[in-house]
Amino acid sequence: MSVKELSKKYKEYVIELRREFHQNPEPSWHEERTSKRIKEELDKMGIPYVSIAKTGVLATIEGTNPGKTVALRADIDALQVNEENDISYKSQNPGIMHACGHDGHAAMLLGAAKILSEMKEQINGVVKLFFQPAEEAARGAQKMIEEGAMEGVDEVFGIHLWSDLKSGVISVEEGPRMASADMFTIHVKGKGGHGSLPHQGVDAVVVASAIVMNLQSVVSREISPLESAVVSVGQIQSGTRFNVIAGEATLEGTTRCFNNDIRDQFPSILDRVAKSTAQAYRAEATLEYVAGTPATINEKNSSIRAAKSVERILGKEGVSLMEKVTGGEDFAEYLKLAPGVIAFVGVRNEEKGADFPHHHPRFNIDEDALQSGAALYAQYAIDFLSEK
Repeated sequence: MSVKELSKKYKEYVIELRREFHQNPEPSWHEERTSKRIKEELDKMGIPYVSIAKTGVLATIEGTNPGKTVALRADIDALQVNEENDISYKSQNPGIMHACGHDGHAAMLLGAAKILSEMKEQINGVVKLFFQPAEEAARGAQKMIEEGAMEGVDEVFGIHLWSDLKSGVISVEEGPRMASADMFTIHVKGKGGHGSLPHQGVDAVVVASAIVMNLQSVVSREISPLESAVVSVGQIQSGTRFNVIAGEATLEGTTRCFNNDIRDQFPSILDRVAKSTAQAYRAEATLEYVAGTPATINEKNSSIRAAKSVERILGKEGVSLMEKVTGGEDFAEYLKLAPGVIAFVGVRNEEKGADFPHHHPRFNIDEDALQSGAALYAQYAIDFLSEK
């Protein structure tokens, strides 16, 4: 049987698993039940695995013939979101929800495992299955790598279900697909005082406000207008009372871009702007910059191969174009070590109520797309390993 035929055979299996995972969501680093269920399913298939990255699972399918190694990745963690969907498989864990599609990713990869298990004679090499924890914490991929998941891997492939793309089509374009996502904190130290005598103090509120405003010029005046980038301050904390000059302030924010060279420049730029602005107001500022994930950049040959894989499953009309997005994905960590591609599988269907954005309390998917996703995991692996 072909991948397409086997994916149809296991369609209901994947849907049922997705609903079970959805009903029992777990946040980053706490995916114990999810991990246990994945192992139980792998045991039924006779696929060997090891525990990795705390709550992750690394399984291996060896083909009949020797060859290269391809890794297929699915993330398995949920979010701190309280579900508002009225569905039979609604989250049973208050305040936790699969609001980004990771339940579908895990289910699709298990579906792909079933398909590949029945097609070992067509596998020339090894398929590694990454069930990765803590993508939402932007740390799971790095932990998988640190514990050896990428050793011997020649190619890596991932899928993200995508609510802005209609069900029935898949995007696999080359180049930047998702942005780098880093975090920063700026600590401002001024001098407190009485609100009626501001000249006796150094107002941290004013300094912090000036830093926020000056940061707005970073993208517009220090980065090429041909590049996309974001510097956003999402939180400011300062002050204790209406008539007290604040002596300290803290700003927290994020940077995003699609060029990793620009990403490397952000810490020094933000540090210079914060310190020089503070100095102009007789204050001090220090920067803490925390690297999240690099930009996710699909390799050209991998994207070409993926498009052909999609065509085998859905025909040429199944290949769709989609604009890159400024959300982050730690799949990018794997792409630093091996060429590969992340595919966006459309799950939007207004008629089924699957038209809310990711991370929304009413996020849901058109489950018909799960069959295509499971098939694509398997098809891409076979296609890559079949190349000489």
